[in-house]
Amino acid sequence: MSKKENPLRLEKKRKLQNLRELNINPYPYKYERTAEAGKLKQDFSEIETGEKLTDKVFKVAGRVMTKRPMGKAAFFTIQDQTDKLQIYLRKEEVGEEGTNVFKNMDIGDIVGIEGYVFKTQKGEVSIHTQKIEMLCKTIEPLPEKFHGLTDIELKYRYRHLDLIMDPESRKVFEKRAMILREVRNYLDDRGFLEVETPMLQKIYGGAAAKPFETHHNALDMKLYMKISPETYLKRLVVGGLEKVYDMNRNFRNEGIDRTHNPEFTMIEWYEAYTDYKDQMEKVETLMAHLAEKVTGSTTVMYQEKEIDFSTPWRRLSMYDAIKEYGQMDVEAMSDDEIYSACKKNGSDMDKPARRGEMISELFELVAEEHLWNPTFITDYPVEISPLTKMHREKENLVERFELFIGGMELANSYSELNDPIDQYERLKDQEEQRVVNEEAQPMDEDFMHAIDVGLPPTGGVGLGIERVVMLLTDRPSIRDIILFPTLRPQT
Repeated sequence: MSKKENPLRLEKKRKLQNLRELNINPYPYKYERTAEAGKLKQDFSEIETGEKLTDKVFKVAGRVMTKRPMGKAAFFTIQDQTDKLQIYLRKEEVGEEGTNVFKNMDIGDIVGIEGYVFKTQKGEVSIHTQKIEMLCKTIEPLPEKFHGLTDIELKYRYRHLDLIMDPESRKVFEKRAMILREVRNYLDDRGFLEVETPMLQKIYGGAAAKPFETHHNALDMKLYMKISPETYLKRLVVGGLEKVYDMNRNFRNEGIDRTHNPEFTMIEWYEAYTDYKDQMEKVETLMAHLAEKVTGSTTVMYQEKEIDFSTPWRRLSMYDAIKEYGQMDVEAMSDDEIYSACKKNGSDMDKPARRGEMISELFELVAEEHLWNPTFITDYPVEISPLTKMHREKENLVERFELFIGGMELANSYSELNDPIDQYERLKDQEEQRVVNEEAQPMDEDFMHAIDVGLPPTGGVGLGIERVVMLLTDRPSIRDIILFPTLRPQT
């Protein structure tokens, strides 16, 4: 936003100078607020129209959002985090200093109001001002209102303006905080321990993603930003912490679109002596609980289309999903036929990859967008699952599921690989693949040491918080539910 001195800014600066010349501090250190707008309106909603409660004085504070002068009196509204509140002021009742504060008050300024509650003839709970104080004189005018595409950039780049001007946006982030709290409560109530894993790692792993790199000067060492806490959480299970989770920030050097931001929040948990089927039950009960808690129902509207979170959810293998939505039987197809099918359906692969990688690509192209109601996609190719146990019944597949809702992937889960010989060979294979695949995982000798010591049978889950919030707040873009999304520099 340009800071060029437009007429509105100049006028606000003039009023700021007026206050200083009148020896009125436009930026006091504190204000002893005794009530909030939302609570006052709730507590006194039942009083009679025209009733004045002069025996009880309250001190409220907030940002001025409207101003209606009427000669010697005025109505204006202030807004705090809880709600908006109408204020009535008569100049003769607030004294010379109060009158000067009001005369130099603009929309956007933050003021403190001391007075009593009354209800107007229109039935609105209001405050009758006995004293007014300037708490912050602003110099940047607020936008008149948000409308259309011209303001989308403003909402994301200047989140403070978005939160001021759009009450619904504030509610989204309040619901986000509720979701984080409820996820933690769900796991805590089941005996899980919250832990923290390193943001800066010598070796990254736990996901197919390109990391951000940095350098530690004192140790003269390259470090990577965390792409997943997986290998560290498994070390804790090896150490005897049998139920652990990390509500963590991950950083992946990837593209930005409707469902991706380079920095995002994930809850990842591990539970000893369980497998991926046990974790399916945890995920679906958790998500149904969140839907009920946030929206009041297990039936949720997302982008004008219904999603039913009622359990149990559908289970569908990756192969069967391709057969159902793409009308192809990949088990009967050659590698060349699978590659051709990928290209026909819009893949940007420039040459054939390994069979399992192409099957995964084909699934994403033909099936993913159709998975609207909660669906567990199971039985993944081993080539794309280097940390997962081999399927106990199906050759060349692993015991893994991903959860899809609203056409988006929300969760990933494994029966965790704990055979140290197999794990070493898988990571060795990944290391070799790094020549042609920058998202392949490097060998991690410290992690292998932990697996050699012994990881009990374990089920693990990673659940993307942003996409959960998108679904439960009916927001189409991940930028709507991240307070400060990654954006291109302004030109």
